[in-house]
Amino acid sequence: MSKLKYWQAINTGLAEELRRDEDVVLFGEDVGRPGGPFGATKGLFGEFGERRVRDTPISEATLTGTAVGAALAGLRPVVEIMFFDFITLAMDQLVNQAAKMGYLSMGRFPVPMTLRTMSGARLGSGPQHSQGLEGWLAAVPGLKVVWSSTPEDAKGLLKAAIRDPDPVVVIESAALWSTRGEVPDDPETTVPIGRAAVRRSGCDVTVVAWGAAVSRCLRAAEVLANEGVESEVIDLRTLNPLDEGTVLGSLRRTGRLVVVQDATGPCSVGSEVVRLAATSGFSALKAPAELVSAPFAPVPFPPVMEKAYFPQDDDVVAAVRRATRQEA
Repeated sequence: MSKLKYWQAINTGLAEELRRDEDVVLFGEDVGRPGGPFGATKGLFGEFGERRVRDTPISEATLTGTAVGAALAGLRPVVEIMFFDFITLAMDQLVNQAAKMGYLSMGRFPVPMTLRTMSGARLGSGPQHSQGLEGWLAAVPGLKVVWSSTPEDAKGLLKAAIRDPDPVVVIESAALWSTRGEVPDDPETTVPIGRAAVRRSGCDVTVVAWGAAVSRCLRAAEVLANEGVESEVIDLRTLNPLDEGTVLGSLRRTGRLVVVQDATGPCSVGSEVVRLAATSGFSALKAPAELVSAPFAPVPFPPVMEKAYFPQDDDVVAAVRRATRQEA
């Protein structure tokens, strides 16, 4: 095991997959000689050269469309979209082409491409660089969507995505970019897509989160433990396909659910988890499910307003207290 920063784990995963399979290619804006806008592709151009690590023009639609074509031609492209918000410029290529080609061809033309992108939430990046649009993508049949909360998962989920026969969107958190954690050295170690992780065991309430929200839930759980409330914290890791079994299994043990996300609430991944609890898990509920999310408004620029906009540790604590003080 090595102790790596979040971005270093991504960099290591990319290097290992480029070495493992010559069909893996990487391209995006500044991913070559500059080493990526945030350093995730540092050193890859020098090792693998321009044929496999290529800078592109500033055109998300073009580079995503190129990835679809490359995947159909037999390569395994990894394309980088600098900020999650910019994925809006590539939705036709991603949603109407990559996600549907396997279905339209009855499986004859799979699209084994990976799209990496970063969430800029909590960095003061404003309304056009801080959005949580994971709910848009998780609602598309044919797309797999993953979001890591630790360096280990940042590497393992990325490697699994690159090896997957279908298109996978890998979301990374800028807020976690410099966090450190233990990462397996074995280049064959991956994190299975579609499987959630229980980050903390508990018997009183199930707390579900993903990405940077997981660490806030774990801190909140420590505060609540001092009050005698034991929270089970589940890191979804994969947003589509959702690991319903892990969520429902925990809910049947605790009877209470709190979902935490940085995205807005309506039509979101969080509201889908609440729907799951209200249908398949209804008989287990002892209290109404809680959804802790950003308000239904654009992300503000000023730091004080941004802090108030995104859910904080105290918001998670308050939601768990509400859930555990109610009886059916």
